[in-house]
Amino acid sequence: MNKLWSASRLTYAALIIAGFMSIFPIYWMFVVASRSSDAMGQVPPPVTPGGNLGANIARLFDNTDAYFLAGLINSAIVATTVTVSVVFFSTLAGFAFAKLRFKGRNALLLVIVATMMVPTQLGVIPLYLLMTKLNWNDRLPAVIVPALVTGFGVFMMRQYAGQAVSTELIEAARMDGCSTARVYWNVVLPALRPAAAVLGLLTFMTTWNDFLWPYAVLNDPENPTVQLSLRALSDGYYQDMSQVFTGTAIATLPLLLVFVLFGRQIIGGIMEGAVKA
Repeated sequence: MNKLWSASRLTYAALIIAGFMSIFPIYWMFVVASRSSDAMGQVPPPVTPGGNLGANIARLFDNTDAYFLAGLINSAIVATTVTVSVVFFSTLAGFAFAKLRFKGRNALLLVIVATMMVPTQLGVIPLYLLMTKLNWNDRLPAVIVPALVTGFGVFMMRQYAGQAVSTELIEAARMDGCSTARVYWNVVLPALRPAAAVLGLLTFMTTWNDFLWPYAVLNDPENPTVQLSLRALSDGYYQDMSQVFTGTAIATLPLLLVFVLFGRQIIGGIMEGAVKA
């Protein structure tokens, strides 16, 4: 048993190399963000932070072509709204498909799964025409509303709810007089917390990093998302790479923060389930 769980020196070496290769590009991004653009052409490249981070941040937020602060705020609004909506509706629908009995349940679930097979690019033109009809172009609802529910989220929560939520526990709650809404809120949702944390993390990261759809519907340069702001920084004949790396580093910080917060929820939910088991 000890030999089965003990790691060799080769395993530790491989893990250290893999960790270094994963972390170093992010670290070097922050290094360049703290230096001037000349750091990109230095041989060997610098590996220690410089003293220009404050100046680079000031120039970044003063750049009238990127509207970076507006991009950060818009992305925070869009990603947070979409994440909360996807987690709520996915857990609600997953509970319904896994534990409730109603006509057409399997057919409706099949339709939801079928939507996952349609490439995103095929829906850009119809969605764009719909946003034009609603006069939502250049407005945040055009980015938020189409992403409020995802087929992947519903299917994921349905699969997890089928195993994590006990039917006997739901029946006991109903015998105590709980309505379906209260069963969902007090019984089902706590049991789905680990999977909901994973779904929330994936949804936030996907929405924050989305470029194609915001690029299609947000044509106003003063109302971008953070990805459109980064594109504006990299446009043109001359690219100030210190600003590009500074913007990329700042845009990465919310993702790291959300990963830490959701990671704690994931670990906490797993540990709670292990203790109960």
